[in-house]
Amino acid sequence: MVSLVRKPMLFRPALVLLLAASSAFAAAPRPNFLFIVSEDNGPELGCYGNPHVRTPNLDRLASEGVRFDRAYVTQAGCSQSRSSIMTGLYPHQNGQIGLATWGFRLYRPELPNLPRSLKAAGYRTGIIGKLHLNPEDAFPFDFTAIPRGNFARKDLPDYARRAEEFFRASDQPFFLSLNFPDAHRPWMRQVDGLPANPLTGADLTPMPYMGVDRPDLRELVADYYNCMSRLDSLVGDVLSALARAGKAENTLVIYLGDHGADLLRGKRTSYEGGVRIPLLVRWPAGVRAGQVRRELVSTVDLLPTALELAGATLPSGLAGRSLVPVLRAPGTAWREHLFTEFHTHAAQVNFWPQRTVRDDRHKLIENLLPGEINPGYEFTLHHHEADLAAAIAAAPEHVRAAYARMQRPPRWELYDLEADPHEFRDLAADPAHRGTLVRLQGMLARWREETADPLLKPANLARLKAEVGAARKQEARELSWDYPYYFFGEEPPSRASAPAAAGRRQNQR
Repeated sequence: MVSLVRKPMLFRPALVLLLAASSAFAAAPRPNFLFIVSEDNGPELGCYGNPHVRTPNLDRLASEGVRFDRAYVTQAGCSQSRSSIMTGLYPHQNGQIGLATWGFRLYRPELPNLPRSLKAAGYRTGIIGKLHLNPEDAFPFDFTAIPRGNFARKDLPDYARRAEEFFRASDQPFFLSLNFPDAHRPWMRQVDGLPANPLTGADLTPMPYMGVDRPDLRELVADYYNCMSRLDSLVGDVLSALARAGKAENTLVIYLGDHGADLLRGKRTSYEGGVRIPLLVRWPAGVRAGQVRRELVSTVDLLPTALELAGATLPSGLAGRSLVPVLRAPGTAWREHLFTEFHTHAAQVNFWPQRTVRDDRHKLIENLLPGEINPGYEFTLHHHEADLAAAIAAAPEHVRAAYARMQRPPRWELYDLEADPHEFRDLAADPAHRGTLVRLQGMLARWREETADPLLKPANLARLKAEVGAARKQEARELSWDYPYYFFGEEPPSRASAPAAAGRRQNQR
């Protein structure tokens, strides 16, 4: 097996559970895997209790399978999140710490990933929609279609049509990664008649975690919800195609968002609006329908889940745990702490490194550049058509304080997610919560050590900050990053010899 990191992982005892749980599946045929990933949305679905959005197909999928109420991505950015789905590692472990569009990439292209591992186990692999990871050739799909973001929403029926083509092509077990453009900006009110009855701002209020409300903001949220309704229709078309192909019974369908909505305190943050996502799992042949689960689940758990069910070799050093015991045996002992992180998004405007840990009730955010201005705050504030500054100015005092804290964060932020689920009241300086603060600080430090976090070294943090700052003067297509070298104590080669030197380094690791 290939070693992925230099230190043991926090959840090594999970391997014992994996071996025990695998016997329950010994007699079952290996399932197909259909991963459906949507863009830029949190759990704003009917099945999660949203009173405004219309999502009957996803609601039905939840009723036919398992709905995870506390599911999280590793980082609230597209490439970074998708890297964890595909590799089972945190971005700081695999190297995809920013968007592929700006040249961020895996440290090592030979890292085990879902299509490579499932292909080795005898699966046919396919992807529809964007991959958004570098290097793309590290992911050996047998079938590709619509290899772009498609934010213009062109030819949306093609997603289900190409999926059905893939489903019917063979009786070989398959893995298909299906990636829709909704609900990424621009938020289009209606495309090709979808949704049939669009919402307007008069129909709703903004998500509570934003803490602000204005008529122009309501219009933005209405069109975000319209994107979710259109997504729901397209997912329904794909699930119908799966049924027509006769593959629904033994296909494990996983639906998830890649991170939260591109709105205030959502995407590009470590708040719940950014990192908490919908996660629905359906497998008629192997999982009891109608479950609602409260375990703390991360997208790093998806790769070990699929590989166990496929009978594939599990790489050593994975960050997550197989969900098989949870899916089959309610009450299974599970993790007590869950971790997320942030680095940057685009190269030029969003560098704000953070690490977070949460337990059953509390959440701790560590800002690695405390006291500085968070550049992502201004970016978000002027990223939308609504007057968000005016909305914040008109908000209650505790909401205004939360936005001021977001603009210039302290080292630590502590929140009680039971009493304050939308993270408006920071408890880090409250003496009554000192014990919780110290306990979670210890857990976060332990996790960073055990996952070999490169930013534990102040020199790496300073150098990455400088490198991102220099990148602001360059075009995206010109960027070539040095962090994959100095994170591991190596000096980068000269630009002229970088490809050859990178190849030598990858062969050595």
